[in-house]
Amino acid sequence: MRLRLYLTIAFVLSVVCLIGFSLLALQISGNSLLHFDRQMISFIQGFETPWLTSLMKFFSFIGSVPVVILLCLLCMYILYKLLHHYSELLLFISVAIGSAVLNLMLKLIFHRARPDLHQLVEISGYSFPSGHAMNAFTVYGIFAFLMWRHLYTKWGRIWLIIASTWMILLIGLSRIYLGVHYPTDIIGGYLASGVWVTAAILFFQYYKEKRYNKNYKLGG
Repeated sequence: MRLRLYLTIAFVLSVVCLIGFSLLALQISGNSLLHFDRQMISFIQGFETPWLTSLMKFFSFIGSVPVVILLCLLCMYILYKLLHHYSELLLFISVAIGSAVLNLMLKLIFHRARPDLHQLVEISGYSFPSGHAMNAFTVYGIFAFLMWRHLYTKWGRIWLIIASTWMILLIGLSRIYLGVHYPTDIIGGYLASGVWVTAAILFFQYYKEKRYNKNYKLGG
């Protein structure tokens, strides 16, 4: 009964993220949100100080491809060597690779140029959806899901969710602060990754349930 509830929640979240991303993509294609984006960048960069810039560069670095690859390798080591959960390892690898491919495809589809305002770092490439936002949501999101299954204390799970959420939000915020992404790029990245991650979790849970029922019938 609880599994059915989890599957329903994952399905609803996936549909909500898909609808949200579709609506956002339509608005971006028509440049309807450009004024909002520019205002939000100006507001966030209004807090600019040397120490805050250093901090935001640090979180931006954490969301970069080299660091994400290292985090993925660490997560894969934990799942394979310490926990010996090979199906979960396969899920993690599939989600991480799929998210990177999806981000590349979406960037090529939308061809959105990066903000031309006050950029604190130099960067090239298309802007929508944010690769950093998708990387953060995918890696920390799927890792939180997998670790949740192996944490049995209330506070352990609470701190897991808090830490993952803050990392996702701060990495996204750092890209806006540094002037290399519009806020809607970040939101779009979260939504696109949300669709992918929740769909993968839905399929994974369904597969595990099918396998459990099959083994149960054979054993019975």
